Amino acid sequence: MNKNDIYTLEDRGILYLQGENILEFLQNLITNDVNKVKENYSCFASLLTPQGKYLFDFIIIKHKNGYFLDCEKKQIDQLYKQLNIYKLRSKVEILNLSNEFVVAAISREKFLSLQNVKDEPGYTMKYNEDSIILDPRNKELGARLIINLEKLDHSIKKLELNSKESSEYYMYSHRLGIAQLDTDKLQNKIFGIECNFEELNGIDFKKGCYVGQENTARIKLKNKLSKKLFPIEVIDGSIKADDEISINEKQIGKVIINKKYPFALIKFNDENFNFDKKLNCGSGSIKTLKPVWLK
Repeated sequence: MNKNDIYTLEDRGILYLQGENILEFLQNLITNDVNKVKENYSCFASLLTPQGKYLFDFIIIKHKNGYFLDCEKKQIDQLYKQLNIYKLRSKVEILNLSNEFVVAAISREKFLSLQNVKDEPGYTMKYNEDSIILDPRNKELGARLIINLEKLDHSIKKLELNSKESSEYYMYSHRLGIAQLDTDKLQNKIFGIECNFEELNGIDFKKGCYVGQENTARIKLKNKLSKKLFPIEVIDGSIKADDEISINEKQIGKVIINKKYPFALIKFNDENFNFDKKLNCGSGSIKTLKPVWLK
């Protein structure tokens, strides 16, 4: 990402949650500790099934008396409905503000050039009353600006930024190993912890109960995590969702997201697996990209 580039992420949507019971409501549902979220700190979190399978992921930002949820737009209606199912009689209001607010991404370097910021994932500052967040998943992803659509052009000029195609940003995110598009393909298929949410600062193992907590904690504590979601690159041929991935005639994974920025669930501890090896997949072959978060 170039320092003075900005990417308007039209694939993102915004929910706004507020109300008397909002803190308790979110805390009982999500994988991270919402008490961490302050005016100067935002977090990454997810909503899982009771079995611990992936449903949604989002960034949570403090806004006025409530919270913004920055989520993939194609899932925003589903997330809205799911949260309303859990709401029951809680004093919580949920609004879809995707037509009023927009998400834009800038480089980490540009973020650090602003006054009174910290080089910490999730660090949040106000710029003309709008939030700019150093991505809580990984600071190499740069920062996100959550802004009213009508104010975007003015802020771009004020910050002396150049608008670029969002595909450049998403290609960079894919190379880093962070899935942001077509995440509906993950729903109910893989465990949240297999989506690397621990490595992306999206799970707090010290907080109390939340939906899917039991299986998530069991996988972690019993060291049962054997598969992870990795970015892949097609070397030749073509792939499709659910294609098996193999090496030396042994299956070690399958394709989950097969679109422009593909991801696969890989048995990373398998003796046959190596990031440098060419893998068979469907009618083609692929290579697994080593993500920036892998230690």
